[in-house]
Amino acid sequence: QIKLVDATPIILPTTEANGFRVSREDLEQALSPRTKALLLNTPSNPTGVVLDKNDLQAIAALAVERNLYVISDEAYETLTYDGVRHLSIASLGEAIKARTILVNTLSKAYAMTGWRIGYAAGPKELIRAIIDLQSQTANPTSFAQKGAIEALIGPQAPVVAMREEFARRRKSILERLDKIPDLRYVKPFGAFYVFLNISAYFGRRFQNRVILNSTDMAAYLLDEAKVALVPGKDFGSDAHIRLSYALSIEQLAKGLDRIEEALMKLR
Repeated sequence: QIKLVDATPIILPTTEANGFRVSREDLEQALSPRTKALLLNTPSNPTGVVLDKNDLQAIAALAVERNLYVISDEAYETLTYDGVRHLSIASLGEAIKARTILVNTLSKAYAMTGWRIGYAAGPKELIRAIIDLQSQTANPTSFAQKGAIEALIGPQAPVVAMREEFARRRKSILERLDKIPDLRYVKPFGAFYVFLNISAYFGRRFQNRVILNSTDMAAYLLDEAKVALVPGKDFGSDAHIRLSYALSIEQLAKGLDRIEEALMKLR
């Protein structure tokens, strides 16, 4: 989408060493005189990291100083754990609010993935331009629009109940992962993923199969354990794989048993 408007995306890497967080200094080094906007994602897919107020204030201050827009992807805003709460960068004052376009979806909080519907909020002049383009290119069906309205204005008890269920799944899966040798992760406080560092297994083999990267590992676990994970290479880190816990605790336990069994075959 960025390239479609003749813009150039600049990917700002984050690392496990800094908790997959972004600093003002990192951002400043990545900016150029032609930079127009920052694309922000918190809570994060794939790491589960939730940026705190200090993180967001630093980003907001830089955006205001450099006259940049912030496109804030907050798809997982309702899914946070252990007392951590999502904070929207747009809430940090009128200056940054005027420069923020919030994008969201009903896929995560309301389990409406197949409905393919989301929304944007921001300054009127920007939303007007978005409508001019969107109305000529793609539109959700009418029943999806009505369903989205009901989800947003209706009772939110199911959202709370689902967050509590995800919290139970998260607790269960982290406890189980801690028992598998040579895996590590940055503890996720949002979304429903664990970004596992599997690099300790690189160079190991089973039969004629050698694990050299995240794609090898994902393919091996799919074939040997019948468990699907996403290679970290797709997210910019080939040392990791993404594990989703959007399954029942029973299914997760079975899948992790299979993963451990497959990993223990690697020598």
